[in-house]
Amino acid sequence: MNDLMMLLPPAMPLLDAGLLVLASFATSFITAAFGIGGGVILIALLALLLPPAALIPVHGVVQLGSNGGRVAIMAKDVVWRPILPFVFGAIIGASIGGLVVVQLPPWVVQLALGIFIIWVVFAKIPPIRQSFILIGGVISSFLTMFFGATGNFIAAMVKSMNLEPVPHVATHSLMMTFQHFIKVLIFGIVGFQFMPYVPLIIGMLISGFIGTVVGRNFLVRAGGHYFKPILNTILFLAALRLIWAGINGFLAS
Repeated sequence: MNDLMMLLPPAMPLLDAGLLVLASFATSFITAAFGIGGGVILIALLALLLPPAALIPVHGVVQLGSNGGRVAIMAKDVVWRPILPFVFGAIIGASIGGLVVVQLPPWVVQLALGIFIIWVVFAKIPPIRQSFILIGGVISSFLTMFFGATGNFIAAMVKSMNLEPVPHVATHSLMMTFQHFIKVLIFGIVGFQFMPYVPLIIGMLISGFIGTVVGRNFLVRAGGHYFKPILNTILFLAALRLIWAGINGFLAS
C-alpha cells in the first residue's frame, strides 16, 4: 500500500486517484457515444481534486490520449479538409494563451472555469461556418489554455459540416487531439512539471481508451443523446463549487 501511495501525486488520497481513473473511463465513453460533454465533466471533477496549477496541464494530457484513442479507431471516418487551417489557428491561439495563463493566480482560474462551465451548460452555441475554421482554431485554443475543455466550441464548427454521427465524432476528435497536443507542449515549455502526475495520467489514459472503445461501439449501434439533464446538473453543481473556491481564494489573497 505504501509503495502504491508513493506513485500518487503529492497529498492525493488513493480513493481520489481511483475516482479520477473511473471518471476518465466514464467521460471518454460519454464523448465517444454522444459526441460531446466528457471533457467538460472531467475537468469539473479534476478541479475538485487537483491543485489549480495542475488542472489544465493534466487534463490536457488525459484528453490528448482520450481523443487520440478515438482518432485511432475512427481514422477512416475523419473529414480531413478543415484540419490544416484549424491546426494553424490552434498553434497561434495556444501560444498566445500560454504566455498569459502562467501569470494568473489560482483563484482566477477557478472562477473563470466555473463561469465557463455554467455558460457551456446553458448557452446554445450556433454553428460556425467552415470559412472561419482558422479563426475558430485561434479562439478555441487560446481559451483552452485557461478553461481546458473547449470541445463544445469546436463541435459548433464541426456541426456546420452536417456530418453523420461517426464522421462528426472522428473529425471533432482529431481537432481536439491536435489542440491538446499543442497545449501540453506549451505547458511543458513554460515549465510545468508533469512527472509527479505520470502514474495517475497513465491510469487515466488506459481507462479512457477502454471507455472510448465501449462508447464508440455504443455510438455505432445507437447514436443519439441521452442523460443530458443529469449531466447538466452535475456540471452546474461542480461549477458552483469552483466559483465558491475561487471566491474564497480571492478573499484570502
